[in-house]
Amino acid sequence: MITRSVIYGFCYSAENNFIMMKRLALLIMVVSFSLLTLDAQDGKRLTILHTNDFHSHLQGFAPESAYTPGVADNDPTVGGFSRIAGIITEVRAENPGNTLVVDGGDCLMGTLFHALEPESGFQLSLMKQAGYDVVAMGNHDFDFGPAAYAGIIRKSVQRGEIPVILMGNAITDPDDPGDDAFEAVMNDGLIKRWYVTEVDGLKIGLFSLLGKDADNSAPYAPPVTFEKIVSSGKYLVKELQQQGCDVIICLSHSGIVKDKKGRWTGEDVELAKKVKGINLIVSGHTHTLLDQPLMVNGVPIVQAGSAGMFMGRAELVVRDNSVKLETYELIKVDDNITADSLIQMAIIEQEKAIDSIILKPLGMEYSQPVAVTTFPLDVDEYGDIAGSNMGAMVADAIYCYFNNDGPGADIALVAAGVIRDPLMPGAQCVPDIFRVMSLGSGNDKVPGYSLSKVWVTGRELKNIARILIFLSSSTPSNFCYYSHLNIEYDPDRLFGKVRKIELTDQEGKVTEVNTSKKDKRLYSIVANSYMLDNLGLIKKKTFGLVSLVPKDVSGNPITDMDNAVSDFNPAMPGIQEGKEWLALVRFIRQFSPESEGGLPAIPEMYRDPARSLVPVNSRK
Repeated sequence: MITRSVIYGFCYSAENNFIMMKRLALLIMVVSFSLLTLDAQDGKRLTILHTNDFHSHLQGFAPESAYTPGVADNDPTVGGFSRIAGIITEVRAENPGNTLVVDGGDCLMGTLFHALEPESGFQLSLMKQAGYDVVAMGNHDFDFGPAAYAGIIRKSVQRGEIPVILMGNAITDPDDPGDDAFEAVMNDGLIKRWYVTEVDGLKIGLFSLLGKDADNSAPYAPPVTFEKIVSSGKYLVKELQQQGCDVIICLSHSGIVKDKKGRWTGEDVELAKKVKGINLIVSGHTHTLLDQPLMVNGVPIVQAGSAGMFMGRAELVVRDNSVKLETYELIKVDDNITADSLIQMAIIEQEKAIDSIILKPLGMEYSQPVAVTTFPLDVDEYGDIAGSNMGAMVADAIYCYFNNDGPGADIALVAAGVIRDPLMPGAQCVPDIFRVMSLGSGNDKVPGYSLSKVWVTGRELKNIARILIFLSSSTPSNFCYYSHLNIEYDPDRLFGKVRKIELTDQEGKVTEVNTSKKDKRLYSIVANSYMLDNLGLIKKKTFGLVSLVPKDVSGNPITDMDNAVSDFNPAMPGIQEGKEWLALVRFIRQFSPESEGGLPAIPEMYRDPARSLVPVNSRK
């Protein structure tokens, strides 16, 4: 068994040769960048290190049990905040006095660490300790709500210094008390719209934006809303120009994507086209990994993927009132990086708090092995998303959990966008399983969106499938996986594609769903509360073209979706909520081990599972 001391021990002495090789490589990097500095003799150089969509990935993965940040043993994991801190330390040593470290938003929400943020304010202070200067807000930073995020900032400040936090285009409502706490931290300067700092005699102006798609993915941000990024960008650039800034950097949590013809597009592309005066856009939100900057109207756009797997390094040269991106590289955050031991020790201490506060009451431990897999399980939003093996397994897990431990339902569904991390071959511990379904919170102390149940007619079930298939063609995160439901659809028809829906009960009996308007039979659906909230808005989103009214068991319309949250133990006071990640833990624990006494093994049937959405072409 791999012990905790082996996993986390900082045993550098045993790896002298390996470390000497790493130091030689770093020396070569230092010499290379020193030569580049000589090329800018009559100008000044600014080094920008950047991440985005970090999502609280403080430990390396996957699986996390293989992560050994203090031992140079070629472990296969990527990411890890102590490694990122190590990169920052090395680069600052190479470039004393002219390095700026920034993040493009969505620092929170993605691992068990984020669950303690409202009480601890741990991560922002840790980011400052690691060397971050400026951090933008993203949509997931609002997942606890604007008041709770304001509370996280207050808690963080109590712990010590934090990075400058930027949110440039937020609009608060003076008449709504729901964002008063958020307004207060802005008024106190703990969240700024723009920021000016001096680096090596240069005045550097920074501002942040949150785009339309990110806004649509921030259901708990209201009453905070967001102004359009182009109009806000023009105003904020003008503000920074009036401050006499030599360099203007935008941290834009808006994103870039490729269209069907393979061309780069997206909100940050439009920003670069329409807003003059920006020298660098550090992009986020779309989790895009750019190995080279995307140049739009002479403005470089950079983005470094997600989860801290890579860190970007941009070298700007300021000469004769012009700013030029001279070099750019992506630094892979892996075992070649010398980790920061103090940062890692702080993370381990926070891990102990997770054990005590969250996992122990659930009968679990952070490092507890749960299962093993010999093949990867993932959701590829930009590839064969319909063939994802992870989506099928999560949907089955929710169905079994809800029907074995909860109140029961006919159908389980899960959207691709809430499946966050893969499971990679090896032993899977509790945090590995949690990261798969890590988003959201409920009304209890257990992290994760609550599982809810609604009833719909067969006709409405067809409408749900139609809308989700249609929306997923442009936004893959809307693609849905079903358990105990099969849908035949025509991929050549733009709308109204669904041809047949079949329901399979727990005994395996298959029944075709009657989708006629006249049939009033109700079918129960279980999904997380966030997804069912959005299903309830289908009529509004389709401008009344598609009608969908979520109902209770008696057929009465549900006007408050909080009432749809399911109680897993009605005998106890209050509502005992179910969570998707708990469903996944319990589901895979029931699998048979590959060998006697071994961990449960995810079965081969999930390597290439049957699809719940079946394309049937009606044209000859």
